[in-house]
Amino acid sequence: MSKVDCEVEYSIDYNAHSCKHDCVVATCTKCGHQTQSWGHGAASVRRCMAVMNEECPECENNFYVEG
Repeated sequence: MSKVDCEVEYSIDYNAHSCKHDCVVATCTKCGHQTQSWGHGAASVRRCMAVMNEECPECENNFYVEG
């Protein structure tokens, strides 16, 4: 398992009901894959990192961190 840095951006997006919500978008610096979570808190960032591991398009099992 390798440690991989992700770029984290805090933004605003719209849900299915066209309501604005805070969100976090994480981008893998290794392959460019992106994940998104609602909210701007630390738990939202952690969720992005966990989902990044689950959805890795390269089928790798990495430890993703904000960096």
